[in-house]
Amino acid sequence: MSANPASAAATDSPSGSGSGSGFRIPKVPFWAQIIAGLVLGVVLGWLARAYDINWLYATLDQVGHTFVQLLKLAVGPLVFFAILVSITNLRKVNNAARLATRTLLWFMITSLIAVAIGLAIGLITNPGAGTGLTPKDGKLPEQAGSWLDFLTGIIPDNVITPFTELNVLQIVFMAAVAGVAALQLGEKAQPILTLSESVLELLQKALWWVIRLAPIGTIGLIGYAIADYGWELIGKYATFTADVYIGCALVLFGVYPLLLVTAAKLSPLQFFKGAWPAIQLAFVSRSSVGTMPVTQKVTERLGVPKEYASFSVPFGATTKMDGCAAIYPALAAIFIAQIFDVQLGVGDYVLIAFVSVIGSAATAGLTGATVMLTLTLSTLGLPLEGVGLLMAIDPILDMMRTATNVAGQALVPVIVSAREKILDHDAYNSASSSPVDDAEVSDAEVSDAEVSDAEPKRVPVPA
Repeated sequence: MSANPASAAATDSPSGSGSGSGFRIPKVPFWAQIIAGLVLGVVLGWLARAYDINWLYATLDQVGHTFVQLLKLAVGPLVFFAILVSITNLRKVNNAARLATRTLLWFMITSLIAVAIGLAIGLITNPGAGTGLTPKDGKLPEQAGSWLDFLTGIIPDNVITPFTELNVLQIVFMAAVAGVAALQLGEKAQPILTLSESVLELLQKALWWVIRLAPIGTIGLIGYAIADYGWELIGKYATFTADVYIGCALVLFGVYPLLLVTAAKLSPLQFFKGAWPAIQLAFVSRSSVGTMPVTQKVTERLGVPKEYASFSVPFGATTKMDGCAAIYPALAAIFIAQIFDVQLGVGDYVLIAFVSVIGSAATAGLTGATVMLTLTLSTLGLPLEGVGLLMAIDPILDMMRTATNVAGQALVPVIVSAREKILDHDAYNSASSSPVDDAEVSDAEVSDAEVSDAEPKRVPVPA
């Protein structure tokens, strides 16, 4: 895939050649740009806080906020058309119902493992002990989730509000209904499906432009976090922060590789090599939905049939949250219970696992996991003021949580494809960690080998 950067650079230059005429962005690997953004963000954030530089503080805030807003701008229509198209694409896959069932089953299996790890770490480390925090430090969240709200909130009052208020769960509901209706209509719905596919491609193209700004967004997001919260605040949550990162790392680099080896008979190193562009973008953007086009691209490059990937990845981006909906609420519930001096029993831990598996769609693939946390606390009867204790530290935690989410969203389609014998093993073994910028080049600009990587041959699913 080494021809990619050269051809892309040549296409971007005004002269159409690599002669150097015209301005071209230096060829710095995307991962290096992200790392540079992280380092620069930390330095600028420290300077803004240490020397009380108000203009720098405001600039970092605005840069980070603008990047997240650009991601959110496309979320509503992107989710709608991605889910609609993904459901209708299942008609191109043999035994689609079996694939969908297997996907959901593996989502649940990995979520259960993740929540068990979160509970185990929390019980061993007691993250709420010795923090110096008290119930008075907490405050009620602006929005709280409950099972009644969750169940009744799926159906929207109208078709406009879910998009203006970015209620992803309601958008998913409408898209699912539209997709199933299109399948029932058959050929009569083809003009709508053609339009939907074109709109989806348009949205993904626009989102690629935003994704390229991720290194700049990183500077603002990390810098503002350091400038606003400071290291002393992070120190109060040191054990809890370490627990979240360790729990996510155990799932990401322990459980996932083990499942790849045992359940799919695949190389974990090759998986991380191919999925890395999506994982690193998720770490920075803190948005599973915003990362979805990259996640789908790397999943296809790992040998998952395009028709199946176009269903499983959007489905996972809105419901598959091992970091935000499994590890984090388990640890947060234990942390808050200890701060408020509430004893949790075995039944409570079972409830946490239940909420993590069933209620994960409430996280909606956006930055933060507040709704999922309030849903967990309300189910356990814990004070919702505990959410306020964790809001300040949330951006730091959300980076690792989202990276874990996205890795799982790519992992499950790979495992299911391997077990159903539709995975292109040649594509999997040759997938590279080429920069995100190169993932969107048109078919005319890439070699035949790269086309086979991006769009592996579909093999019928065995009955």
